[in-house]
Amino acid sequence: MKINRRTTLAALAAIGVLSFGQAATAQEKTDFKVAWSIYVGWMPWGHAADTGIVDKWADKYGISIEVTQFNDYVESINQYTAGGYDAVTLTNMDGLSIPSAGGVDTTAVIVGDFSDGNDAVFIKDGTALADIAGRDVNLVEFSVSHYLLARALDSVGMSEQDVKVINTADPDMVGAFQTDDVTAMVTWNPMVSEIETLPGAVKVFDSSQIEGEIIDLMVANTNVLADNPKFGQALAGIWYETMTLMTSDTPEGAAARAAMGAASGTDQAGFEAQMAATKLFSDPAEAVAFTASSDLAGTMNLVRAFLFDKGLLTPGATSEDAIGIALPDGTILGDTANVKFRFDTTFMQMAADGAL
Repeated sequence: MKINRRTTLAALAAIGVLSFGQAATAQEKTDFKVAWSIYVGWMPWGHAADTGIVDKWADKYGISIEVTQFNDYVESINQYTAGGYDAVTLTNMDGLSIPSAGGVDTTAVIVGDFSDGNDAVFIKDGTALADIAGRDVNLVEFSVSHYLLARALDSVGMSEQDVKVINTADPDMVGAFQTDDVTAMVTWNPMVSEIETLPGAVKVFDSSQIEGEIIDLMVANTNVLADNPKFGQALAGIWYETMTLMTSDTPEGAAARAAMGAASGTDQAGFEAQMAATKLFSDPAEAVAFTASSDLAGTMNLVRAFLFDKGLLTPGATSEDAIGIALPDGTILGDTANVKFRFDTTFMQMAADGAL
């Protein structure tokens, strides 16, 4: 089974929060390793490697970048956290709960997208979210689906005490929803697209209603990045060139989307449907504005509160302030003496300014 970007917290619940003694060595160097895994917002990294865009930007800065695809998303983050990779694709929630919680100072170099409908809550025999009260809700426990449920319930004055979460593996979602016993479910694409077509399925909430909260990133080891800014510049150049290509209304753009669809196990139409439910930041100025917005602080406050509530922030954490989160304006959320997760607009701004 491929473990995608959204199953990480479920895995952590089973194995405990990871802690590694070594991070990527901070020093000036020329060879870098990047890990990524299958998801609509991360397919550009694989396509860029396959088509020479990675090599083009690496050569520009006199460095080498090796891009490796992982079928197991959890393992890609573990390898990054252990120092085997200099950068990795992950979500804002997982960046805080895995490498940062494991002591690895991590910086979001590229804020690539956020889920804008890719994640959804479904029920049967009802018409509104409030009808979920008293039901068993099938989802991947401690994943972003669990977070989406918590946010959905809060929007109608309810809490998890009003439902019962049933941990369900993501490959089983579509089949489970077709059984009589399952009357409520939270999942993500491509399962969302399949469930929407099933008789009796009613979508009562989706991630477009918590816009900007489930964010997909390319992060790098902060110390490596500080000693090697050319690495960050190359990553930004790679991302925005590939974004321009894949979002273009040209034969080349269509071919890129078809190739990414095939690489992710679907076709061009399926990939474009997932793109439609994803807010991709193809314009670096828009990515900078999103990252610099005061809304990001609100989002990360919600995320760290959720992680603390589920016991997934750090071992022995006594509050959601256990880990410091640095925002672009200099604000620190949490422990100022333990800043391990940072949002930095430097390289995105360089792309916006045409300075790469």
